[in-house]
Amino acid sequence: MRHGIHPVSRPVVFRDRAAGFQFLTRSTLDSDRTVEWEDGTTYPVVDVEISSASHPFYTGTARVLDTAGRVERFERRYGTARARG
Repeated sequence: MRHGIHPVSRPVVFRDRAAGFQFLTRSTLDSDRTVEWEDGTTYPVVDVEISSASHPFYTGTARVLDTAGRVERFERRYGTARARG
């Protein structure tokens, strides 16, 4: 591995303001804003729009589309395709 070409990885806090959720992980992102973490150390903070705490897939509020029902409704409305011969 060549030295000096890789970005610096450091601890960073990612904060989801919509859900009031934050987590500490390592990242190459940097920020001018900082936040004091639970251990008393100050880390750079990156605000994100959505995280696992607010995403519908992870929270269980996602809508499930019934594809079979959609196909049946389409066939009822427009009829089925018949083989021409």
